[in-house]
Amino acid sequence: MKVLILSANTGEGHNSSGKALLQAMQARGIDAVMKDTLSISKPNGASANSQGVSKAYVNSTKGFNIFSKIYALAMWVSRNLNGHKHSPIYWVNKLYWRRLWHYIEDNHFDAVVSVHIFALEKLTALRREGVLPIPAIFVMTDYTIHPFLNDGELDRYVIPHKDLIPLWVRNGIKREELVPIGIPVNEELFTSRKPMAEARKEVADALGFELLESDAPEKNSRWYLMMSGSMGFGNMSVQLKEFIAHMRPNSRVICVCGRNEDNRKAIEREFAHDSRICPVGFTDKIALLMDACDVVLSKPGGITTTESILKNIPLVHTAPIPGIEDENAKFCHERNMSFYSESLEEQANAAIRLANNKECREAMQKSQRENSDPKTCEHIIELLEQLVKEYEAKK
Repeated sequence: MKVLILSANTGEGHNSSGKALLQAMQARGIDAVMKDTLSISKPNGASANSQGVSKAYVNSTKGFNIFSKIYALAMWVSRNLNGHKHSPIYWVNKLYWRRLWHYIEDNHFDAVVSVHIFALEKLTALRREGVLPIPAIFVMTDYTIHPFLNDGELDRYVIPHKDLIPLWVRNGIKREELVPIGIPVNEELFTSRKPMAEARKEVADALGFELLESDAPEKNSRWYLMMSGSMGFGNMSVQLKEFIAHMRPNSRVICVCGRNEDNRKAIEREFAHDSRICPVGFTDKIALLMDACDVVLSKPGGITTTESILKNIPLVHTAPIPGIEDENAKFCHERNMSFYSESLEEQANAAIRLANNKECREAMQKSQRENSDPKTCEHIIELLEQLVKEYEAKK
């Protein structure tokens, strides 16, 4: 089986999910390739085009009220489109369907996985043109539904949880096309944990600070991992000021600022006097940092949320990007997989309570285990193999 995985550069979440699938497939001996959808659409300007989309996405999220209203409007339009009509996003992506068709045909792929709506729209255009004779599935990377997914005419839609099925059906997706098996993340990194003391030593060595005797887990030292997403969303300085007012002296906060270098430097300057605050830029060591910490505080992106849940580490959701991430936070909070509040004080109190109250912590960890699946990548591969067999049987 040869599989094409299609993503796009609007935040790192879609790419992370695609890479997790790619790694799982390659580990099982499957010939798999991952591509940025835009790089196939516009081969001569792929890099610049992808960077432009990524920058536009980040800028769009800075206006909270505007972004929230755009999301609400898009959902309304999506629900009210006539069944014979498609969204503007579909018509834009349809312009480049021939390039994708030639790429799939020339490379003899047996199946296609989309982890982004741009790819879903292009694949739907191929199907409507009658030139996609292989199975195609969509993998959802948030705990809700995105606008215009009902444009799609793919074989299956992988969604994070069975409780989302009614929402998707209400928005025009057929029940028999929905497969509630989770969000794919790196199985090797996020389905097990290192001993905390060992992880803390590795983190101290990597970040260049001295590990004190008081940092030992058995000394009731509490470490917190505070993250703002790959793009460095939000004002972490304000959040930190509130948080350190509540935490005990023998605590540390590892602050991952993503690609927002201005944010990281501002925290370095503002908290230079406080050795408990450890700012970090973009890093691929999130799994290790989770192993070293007692609680994660993070904006509710779908991938980071899933990674934390599979790590079985208490999770406090902080300020979301309005719209999709609001829904992620609400979904997880309602099932006690995370705590969510708009209040910085309540976020801080919840994180400290989860770190220090064993009963509270274990209740959340139990809910996380009951509402997640560490073998999502494996299930997706099995789904693809089944669909490929069904398509071959029809030939």
